[in-house]
Amino acid sequence: MKIHDQLYIAGAWTPSLSSRKIDVINAATEEVIAQVPDGTAKDVALAVQAARKAFDGWSQTAAEQRAEFLRSIADGLAARSDEIARSITAEVGMPLKLSQRIQAGLPPQVMASYAKLLREFRFEEKIGDALVLFEPVGVAGCITPWNFPLHQMVAKVAPALAAGCTVVLKPSEVAPLTAFMLAEVIDSAGLPAGVFNLVCGTGPVAGEALACHPDTDMISFTGSTRAGKRVSELAAATVKRVALELGGKSAAIVLDDADFARAIKSTVSSCFLNSGQTCSAHTRLLVPEARYEEAARLAVEAAKTFNLGDPFDAKTRLGPLISEVQRERVRGYIRTGIEEGAQLLLGGPDQPPGFSKGYFVSPTVFGRVRPDMTIAQQEIFGPVLSILTYRDEEDAVRIANGTVYGLAGGVWSKDEARARRIARRLRAGSIDVNGGGFSIEAPFGGYKQSGYGREFGRFGLEEFLEVKTLQVAR
Repeated sequence: MKIHDQLYIAGAWTPSLSSRKIDVINAATEEVIAQVPDGTAKDVALAVQAARKAFDGWSQTAAEQRAEFLRSIADGLAARSDEIARSITAEVGMPLKLSQRIQAGLPPQVMASYAKLLREFRFEEKIGDALVLFEPVGVAGCITPWNFPLHQMVAKVAPALAAGCTVVLKPSEVAPLTAFMLAEVIDSAGLPAGVFNLVCGTGPVAGEALACHPDTDMISFTGSTRAGKRVSELAAATVKRVALELGGKSAAIVLDDADFARAIKSTVSSCFLNSGQTCSAHTRLLVPEARYEEAARLAVEAAKTFNLGDPFDAKTRLGPLISEVQRERVRGYIRTGIEEGAQLLLGGPDQPPGFSKGYFVSPTVFGRVRPDMTIAQQEIFGPVLSILTYRDEEDAVRIANGTVYGLAGGVWSKDEARARRIARRLRAGSIDVNGGGFSIEAPFGGYKQSGYGREFGRFGLEEFLEVKTLQVAR
């Protein structure tokens, strides 16, 4: 069992002021695989103090120098990719082949993309007689989730460091192990003391202490909408900047002229990625009423290929959920769907046969789901697909936009212009047209209660920058 008994503060591994430990659980076996410190508000205060002390020096470093540090960190993460993938597969339950490509593969690319961007980004601009400066916002508190742990850490830490901010990272206590790997890589890269700090702990203690600390200038948070609202409340007391990437209930609209087999297979894959524990998952499949039976058949056929199993087995397509709490939450939603009259086409709330251990939930497909049903409105965060029907394009757009969320979505049509026209009407931050893929340089973020602010590329960098105008006399 791996035991981390120190936090990373002011450039050194430092014992927590608390003697308590948090168990890290293997999602497939329910065994304790590691322990990490249960950090306190006083630990957070020390980390913020270190970040504040380091800010003046780091914020004045040349962009080229910051780029070299980021390049070194990217190389360090790439060198540990196998270890990272295996750790996340154990913690989160994503099948190893996907962890290798996504969980371990994307973070070095994102870190390197900011090293490249720093060599191109203009930190000052002349507008008339004024000189506009783009300066780091200050001390950035980064609070990250468990579903894509390292990816979400790097999505915040990389642009923050690139902007010239100093950072206090509070990772999810449920999947914290790669945060320690990131700290080790950063330490080896030789970042000045206090520029990056790591405090592990729970949200109600360490997370809230970071959000309300008067010396943090910004909080970047990814997680549930409920927790995001709490972060906003705490941050409001000091009027600090807040960026939120929250929940989603994304709809994939399959238009009547689409390639149904391809569109539905792709939507099911999106819905079940990481066992459905993906904020941008396409969990609502919208199809024409006249083609419902065909769509339901195709969805069930596709879902049946997602075999449950040991996430370290190359044949497994669907691993466990992250925890017992999450498993019971998802099972509860499935029961609610049945109680409210949705048609259960596949799966269900019962323990899958042959899985006495692990937080497994069967791949589940509901048909004849009404837009007002709980499973069509609330984020489930599990392998549960809801199929809804629409009358025409107007009805499809109305249903797709008819939730409090607005994170992502998809539109499928053989007529790309038609698909783009519908995509423009969807109130969400990222819309896939005919299965278009994720880009680490394009902005990602939501509308409505899916949050505000954007991550990745120059849009992510700009979140961590203040704008100053110098009015220059002639």
